[in-house]
Amino acid sequence: MSGSSRPSPGRRPAGEHEVKGLAFRDEGGDEEETGAPPPSPAAAAGPRVGWRKLTFLPVVLIAVLLATWLWFRQADLDALTRNALGNGQVTKALWQHVQLTVISTFFVLIIAIPLGILLTRRAFRKATPFAMAFANMGQATPAIGLLALLVIWLGIGRRAALIGIIIYAVLPVLSNTIAGLKANDPTLLEAARGIGMSPLGVLTRVELPLAVPLILAGVRTALVLNVGTATLATFGGGGGLGVLITTGITSQRMPVLVLGSVLTVALALLVDWLASLAELLLRPRGLEVVT
Repeated sequence: MSGSSRPSPGRRPAGEHEVKGLAFRDEGGDEEETGAPPPSPAAAAGPRVGWRKLTFLPVVLIAVLLATWLWFRQADLDALTRNALGNGQVTKALWQHVQLTVISTFFVLIIAIPLGILLTRRAFRKATPFAMAFANMGQATPAIGLLALLVIWLGIGRRAALIGIIIYAVLPVLSNTIAGLKANDPTLLEAARGIGMSPLGVLTRVELPLAVPLILAGVRTALVLNVGTATLATFGGGGGLGVLITTGITSQRMPVLVLGSVLTVALALLVDWLASLAELLLRPRGLEVVT
């Protein structure tokens, strides 16, 4: 009949056909039109770390250290400078600095993360303001003043330096752990409890994985703080690259001061770069931002 609204079979889109007056579309018709299947989730996500992230900073650090070495090769070093930099003094100071950073960061992690978890539990939430006030006091106190007080109390040595560095770096990890756990969606936690998960299971399988990005950001901040604060360990007899810096200042030997400063900056940048890689690699896949 001429007034029928039934479309002509020849005009139907590709993949669509008519059966007893009804229009049907084949599954996968859109893929045939585009000519390519949708990308898999793994392909869409891509690599976590690009080649620029892996190569840029190491190349810059190598160039800076190479330029410093070439400058020392042509510099006229007197006997005092050679004595301050010879006999493995540079290697010893660098190794002491790395030890101070690693040991202090380890203790910061085993103190701040469990304490942050504990303070987000219902039974201990009232103690959160007091713990945060104490951590704020630790970082608000000038590092050199805190170290001096610890030396008076504990005596000269590495122990006083380590305790000072730990107290100074607890705040970012503690505050980020608390913030990350408090930022979790309550409906997700209720859903996890609703399917029969224990409180420990909810914490380890839901809460902590969701809080990983903020916790890792706090750890990264603490690492860089520890590298910088460790230079003050020399005033408490803890060693480190601060020995070269203070020797260069007191003896007015620019090569010693330059070497100590360059190595400290290079170590801080290297630690920050390694922490940023760990932050990317340890972040759960589901929390990555697609750009």
